[in-house]
Amino acid sequence: MNFPENLKYTKDHEWILVEGDHATIGITEFAQGELGDIVFVDIATQGETLGAEEVFGSVEAVKTVSELYMPVAGEVLEVNATLDSTPESINSDPYGDGWMIKVKMSNAADADALLTADQYKALIGA
Repeated sequence: MNFPENLKYTKDHEWILVEGDHATIGITEFAQGELGDIVFVDIATQGETLGAEEVFGSVEAVKTVSELYMPVAGEVLEVNATLDSTPESINSDPYGDGWMIKVKMSNAADADALLTADQYKALIGA
C-alpha cells in the first residue's frame, strides 16, 4: 500500500497536498480499498467555504456510501469533473487522477495538525 510522504492525512482517511495556501484533497488508497469499486462521486460544494471536518461530498461504492470530510477549513475552488464519467479513477489512482477537490485554505497552518504518513500508517495498522 502506498503512503506518499509529501501528503498529510486525516483519521477519516482523506489526504491533502498543501501548496502554499492551496490544497488538493482526495481519499487514501486504504479508504478506496475498504470501500471497494467506486461507482459514483457526489460533490456539490464548489464555491462554498467549509470548516474543517465538514462534509464536502460523498462517494458511492457497490455496497455503501461514504461521506467525505474537509481536512482543513477553506473554500472549494474546483471539483475534479472527470470523476463524473470515471469515478473508478479513485480506485486505480487515488493520489493522482482520483483527486477530488482543490481548496484555498482559510489558514494553511491548520494542515500542521494533520497526520504524517507514518502516523497514518500506525492509525490503520499498516
